[in-house]
Amino acid sequence: MTQIATLSLREPLDSLAAGLGRSFSETGFAIVRDHGIAPETIARADDAMRAFFALPEEAKQAYRIAGQGGARGYTPFGAEHAKDAAVHDLKEFWHVGRELPAGDPLAQFMPDNVWPAEVADFRATSLALFAAFEEAGGHLLEAIAVALGQEPGFLAPTVAQGNSVLRYLHYPPVSAAREGAVRAAAHEDINTITLLLGAEEAGLELLTRDGEWLAVSPPEGALVVNVGDMLQRLTAGRLRSTTHRVVNPVGEAAGRSRYSMPFFLHFRPDYVIAPFGEGGEEPITADAYLQQRLREIGLI
Repeated sequence: MTQIATLSLREPLDSLAAGLGRSFSETGFAIVRDHGIAPETIARADDAMRAFFALPEEAKQAYRIAGQGGARGYTPFGAEHAKDAAVHDLKEFWHVGRELPAGDPLAQFMPDNVWPAEVADFRATSLALFAAFEEAGGHLLEAIAVALGQEPGFLAPTVAQGNSVLRYLHYPPVSAAREGAVRAAAHEDINTITLLLGAEEAGLELLTRDGEWLAVSPPEGALVVNVGDMLQRLTAGRLRSTTHRVVNPVGEAAGRSRYSMPFFLHFRPDYVIAPFGEGGEEPITADAYLQQRLREIGLI
């Protein structure tokens, strides 16, 4: 029977690496407790997120930025779809990216953040959560490097000033959903690894090697961590970027919203993903790969 490993970020590095290596090779997913992101930071971000999505549609649309593929600010309900999907996903979201100093050469790849004036403390709260996610992600990458037979710091330069994104995600009630539309259709993540808060409510499922959908059910406050396409490409498929989805609820749950906060940890835009191991694909920069995939899901 397929099982997703549940691990603690406080485990010794070798133990954490072994657990992540097994779970990522088998399912592409792991559940991680003791991740170090303070409950107060999470709670403040959750309040800010809900306050923004509760704004009138006209106010939210003012923060939609044309020509960026949803990289920053607001992306409305019905804009994004999974690759090759016939209908759009039932979600709206807000993106926060890295804050770069003036004149930084990577600014060509990372647009400035925008901040909703209607929600007090949105900027400070979001940047605090971004930093906390990045710290937890750095510890996970050390364990992943060891799992791959490398030194703990092997992956650190690949994500230094990476094009990572914090997403505030709102799935509205689905009682009047278009036929065939789901909260998030089956897809794989583009990035290096994803760290997700807010998956306690039922809905997230991954596709096993046997072609069956397996519910992902973390304990309260734990992270769900999964491998993205970029890391799968770098490892020539040794670590799996697994198809997953968020299905529509039934009964009473269909009438209420679902919220979550994924952090998409990315390589540096100029990092060349050159697979190690046999059978890998051609090298490509992380930014070129990202742009290719954003076109496939309708954001650019």
